[in-house]
This record gives sequence, structure tokens and C-alpha cells, in this order.
Amino acid sequence: MGSLPRRVCLLSVHTSPLEQPGTGDAGGMNVYVAETARRMAERGIAVEVFTRATSSELAPVVEMAPGVRVRNVAAGPYEGLAKNDLPSQLCAFTAGVLRTEARHEPGYFDLIHSHYWLSGQVGWLARDRWGVPLVHTAHTLARVKNAALADGDEPEPMVRVIGEDQVVAEADRLVANTAEEYRELVELYSADPRRTVTVPPGVDLERFCTGDRAAARAAFDLPLDAVVLTFVGRIQPLKAPDVLLRAAAELLERDPALRERLIVVVVGGPSGSGLAEPKALQELAQTLGITDIVRFLPPQGGSALVDVYRAADVVAVPSHNESFGLVALEAQACGTPVVAAAVGGLPVAVADGVSGLLVPGHRSEQWADALAAVALAPERRAQLSLGAVKHANSFSWDRTVDRLLDTYADAAAEFRARQSEGVS
Repeated sequence: MGSLPRRVCLLSVHTSPLEQPGTGDAGGMNVYVAETARRMAERGIAVEVFTRATSSELAPVVEMAPGVRVRNVAAGPYEGLAKNDLPSQLCAFTAGVLRTEARHEPGYFDLIHSHYWLSGQVGWLARDRWGVPLVHTAHTLARVKNAALADGDEPEPMVRVIGEDQVVAEADRLVANTAEEYRELVELYSADPRRTVTVPPGVDLERFCTGDRAAARAAFDLPLDAVVLTFVGRIQPLKAPDVLLRAAAELLERDPALRERLIVVVVGGPSGSGLAEPKALQELAQTLGITDIVRFLPPQGGSALVDVYRAADVVAVPSHNESFGLVALEAQACGTPVVAAAVGGLPVAVADGVSGLLVPGHRSEQWADALAAVALAPERRAQLSLGAVKHANSFSWDRTVDRLLDTYADAAAEFRARQSEGVS
């Protein structure tokens, strides 16, 4: 590996690493940016994260961790701006980023790493202005999402598809979370395989670990003998929390006596197209006749999120698409098996039959079968719990950062070689 960069610019236009994941546009990408930034700073790399300011009360610069600055760039109205409206503010955001860098000596940043296509658009322009390489992580892809839309979900607009095409063509390195995403970039976006690498995300193994299950249940007033099925994530059609509710209703139809013990915990807030009907999930629970067994909790942070995972018998990840699925890793690190949809990166995040089960579809009957096979079978659940911890331990943010820094070094070396040859 080459020398470490001195200073890295991370771009995260539409969501800040300071925000609580699980609501609005905050999710796994926030965790990814925050965790990798912290670990790069621990290795002596100065990191600056540029994100769009969403409140007038935010300080222009916030020190997120030693060596990590978050810059809140004013671009458009602070509140009430949907993600699909953000392309109109990219000029203002880019101007803010370039203005900040211009206050320093030339060569202030050694490299740009953009997250999501909006950031890639900004990164592409900054790369050309600063003369440094651009590394890009898509996190989700419009063509992939549009091929697996949930009922009632809106397709991604063409402006995003075109924007992704442009970023893929311009980036010096593309970082895919899984081999499947690598394939999608190459086949659906004509990405150059030589400039595309696979770097799996990680999990904070010090924070997410096994612990006192009884104490975790007591923290949320959950009976020790309850059968607890849990969903953690943003409440939107893409994440498909409705699948868990329908499966729970199916389980009760099969065994009405289970109602005395079954509890479904939904942790998260409305997001994306789910904002249009913020109470849709509660209304579905009422329609299904299971309001008495469903508990809705706001997004949880810190030790509370760890307790959410530890308290569950099963964590369900029924998404219609996931570039990876950090919730699945976090839950497994806490010793909780995961039942997940066999889509996107989830077959990597979950080892089918070892750390949990993968479901090839979203039908209630399929999900009821899978959930019952884990939650209602203590011996099987105990076996999967051991496998879950072992599987999660094969991922870590330090390993992710190792691979990212290798990627940065390769991108920088190739960029310098092209410059010396006079090739754009």
C-alpha cells in the first residue's frame, strides 16, 4: 500500500453523519460515513465531511470526533426540501465546498470520497478543480431500485439515472459493497471493471456484542417469555416493514394462542415515500387486527439500539432492495438471528442457515414459515445465534478502512500517472 493521504474530503450531500439513523434520509450511509471517518482519523488522516445544512441552528463546523470535522453547507432552504428536490441545489452546495477549499493553500485535500450520486456530482466538479482523485460509493442504484419497486413506491427519476451514469464514468474508483453491486455497476452502468472494487461495510464489534438479554427486555418492558419479532429501520415501502406485520398476522391465524406471547417491535420513523402516509403502518396493524401486539418505537441510538437487538428473538430485514444491510450485521453481532429477504447485499450480510434465514420473496406465508422456524424453535434459534456472532465477527470497520485506504492509494497512483502522461 502507498502512503496514507494527509487529508480526505468526504461528501455526503443529502444526509449528515451527525443525524440519528432510522428516520428521514438517515440510515446505513450515515453509519458508514461516520464509522469510516472516525477510523481514518485514528490513523492520523484529517477528515472533513461536507453535508447540506438542514437547520439554521447548526454550527457551520462541528467536530464529530478528534480529527473529523463536519461542515454544514448552506444550500437551499434548511427544512422541507425533499431528496428529489436536491439536484436544484447542487450548484449552491458545490460553490460552498469550493469556497471552503479556496481559503487554504493549493493541495489542501489529497482525495475526495463521495457518497451517493448527488455527492458524486459535486465530487466530479471538485476533482477537476482541485486536481485530486475521486472515489465514489453509490450505496444504492436507481436502476436496481426501479427493478424491485414495492407496491405504492415511486420510481427513481430519470435525472438520477443520468446523474449516476455521469458519476460512474468520471470517478477514478468506484467502491461496491458486494460482488452483486460490482456486477450491477459493470452490467447496468458500464463501469470499468479495472476501476471498480468491492469493499464490504463493517460493524462496530465493541458496541454491538452479546449481553444480558433479560436486562435488554426489561429496558423496553418486554416479558422474558415473550416471542419478540423486531424491525429496525426507516418506515418506507422500500424497507417493507409491512411484510413483518402481515407475517405476524399469519402466525396468529395459524395459532391463535400465540397472541398471548407474540410481540412485534417496530423501531424507526417515516422516510422517503413513507412520509406521504406517516401512519400507514399503524393503520395496517389495525386492519390486520394486531394493534395489541405491535409496539412502535422511535429511532434508537447508543446503548438503547444494542438493547433492541439483544431483546429480540429475531430481527426481520424484509427490504425490497438493500445495497448491504447494516441492521442485519448489527443484530447478528448482538447474537440475534436475522430473517432477511434474499435481495441485494443481504445474502452477504446474512449467512443462510448459519446466522439466519433468507426468504426468496415477500409473501406472508413464506415469511411466517421462516420466522416460526427461528423464533418458535429454541434449539434452532440458539444454534443460529452462535452462527450469527461468528458471521458478524468476520466484518469490522477497521477491515473496511484497510480496504478503502488501499483503494485510495491505487486511485492516487493512477491519477498521478495519468497527469504525468497528460491524460485526462
